[in-house]
Amino acid sequence: MNAQPQFITNADGEKISVVLSLADYQELLDDLEDLAAIAERKDEAVTPWQQVKEELASNGLL
Repeated sequence: MNAQPQFITNADGEKISVVLSLADYQELLDDLEDLAAIAERKDEAVTPWQQVKEELASNGLL
């Protein structure tokens, strides 16, 4: 992402809003979706890589 945000300020010069390109905005949404998926799956059981390789090999996929 090459974010170059523009800020909208109030009369006191305080930043109150931000303007992003559509591409940057979409990338942020995609990242947020990825993080949500990771958070949802954090308590799932994991399979060791060695076991995955062995299963793939035994099924002729590796």
